[in-house]
Amino acid sequence: MGFERAGFETVFSNDFDPYCKPTYDLNYKTAQLAVGDIQKIKSSSLPAFDILLGGFPCQPFSVAGYRRGFLDTGRGDLFFEIVRILRDKKPSAFLLENVKNLKSHDKGKTFKIISDALADLGYHVKVKVLNSMEYGNVPQNRERVYIAGFKSKKAHDVFEFPEQTPLTKSISDILEESVDSKYYYNDSTLYKQLKEAIKSPNTVYQWRRAYVRENKSGVCPTLTANMGMGGHNVPLVKDKKGIRKLTPRECARLQGFPESYKLPKDLPDTKLYKQFGNSVTVSVVERVARQMMKALQTNNNYVYREPVKRTTRVLRTAA
Repeated sequence: MGFERAGFETVFSNDFDPYCKPTYDLNYKTAQLAVGDIQKIKSSSLPAFDILLGGFPCQPFSVAGYRRGFLDTGRGDLFFEIVRILRDKKPSAFLLENVKNLKSHDKGKTFKIISDALADLGYHVKVKVLNSMEYGNVPQNRERVYIAGFKSKKAHDVFEFPEQTPLTKSISDILEESVDSKYYYNDSTLYKQLKEAIKSPNTVYQWRRAYVRENKSGVCPTLTANMGMGGHNVPLVKDKKGIRKLTPRECARLQGFPESYKLPKDLPDTKLYKQFGNSVTVSVVERVARQMMKALQTNNNYVYREPVKRTTRVLRTAA
């Protein structure tokens, strides 16, 4: 969505999770989601495209995970599927995203492997850690590393990541006015403990399995894929009706999705929480995409490949 809002067009999308398809297909009409293991999708079956967007699994590199990196077979090594597609299709550019810890994992060895692999393919790369609350104007503390690569050295030299932008939105701006009772803990066995710890209506708290942690920065902590499954990292807020968890729509807002983004009515909330926890922040990516568009079009550097509606073709893949 970030790239499409910047003027690009999606021609192929892939995800391993079948529950992503109802949400994706409800919102995107040009290329429906292909569900399946990216390792089993041949490069020759992909349409021609100019930019690859990839979000390979972050758990193997995350501080919150086991940090097994490329040893995490089937997840950590999926980066090399991106390498395969880049090698076979030779797009003009790419944008990859992962957790901040990717740069320091295994004392920098993991990131060096990634950088060397991309350089060996002939790409010129720029890397930066962007926090959603500093670059996307959403009240979420979400640090992610973005890796932008270009075949053209000229485009690489022109490209710059966006500058920081003031945060003008607060937690109160993303909260819904009327929330279903199912999101409240008022009748839960945890309510007494939660009530003792959760005092402010303008603060996001987290249930950390056995205790409540207050976020004192005035924003929401990083949304995670497991936040709808109970236990760890559940974001909580207090309103006039009581103490509750964030709704999927509120999570969408924290990830920069517009109000027009549709949520499937028949999909369990746990699946929507996982999707928004795994998502990139749309408003951040849109700003990066606009910078990439400028770089690719500088001095007629970029040659379109028989574009549809004169837009750039994008392949998006997330495993």
